[in-house]
Amino acid sequence: MSPASLKLLITGITVALILTMSATWKVQDWRYGSRLAEQANAHLSDLAKIGSAAADQVQAEQGKRLALEQQLAADDQTHHRALTDAQRNQDRLRDRLSTSDLRLSVLLTEDPASCNGVPTTPGAVGVVHGGRRAQLDPAHAQRIIAITDAGDRGLIALKACQAYVRGLNQR
Repeated sequence: MSPASLKLLITGITVALILTMSATWKVQDWRYGSRLAEQANAHLSDLAKIGSAAADQVQAEQGKRLALEQQLAADDQTHHRALTDAQRNQDRLRDRLSTSDLRLSVLLTEDPASCNGVPTTPGAVGVVHGGRRAQLDPAHAQRIIAITDAGDRGLIALKACQAYVRGLNQR
């Protein structure tokens, strides 16, 4: 064989090898490209599922928060109504005491030396049954009403706190 034909044969074989390798790389590129595309689609599908689940969870939490806010608003309204009712009743009682429409009195203890609670001096006949009573000074009655008003408010606030804690335990 002549050196020119040998050179041509080697060049032909080299070109054939290069073309074969190029074709192999193209086939590999197509195969890996399709695999990468499948993986990308699977990844996007997984991300969509995760996003949907997260959105559902956020929506559920927002629903819970809204329900809790509505319950707290209703409880607050009930508590406010109870406080205003108690305040209105205390104001009425205080007004009745100040106008002498109502007088507070206390039951007096009987003297053990007396004969079974029979008074030694005859008193005026009245419709009030029971032991003897003494009327309180209006200023003292006002102070007593103020004390009971503070106690009523405290009890109402305590009931509201207890209802709130019970509500938390049920949720």
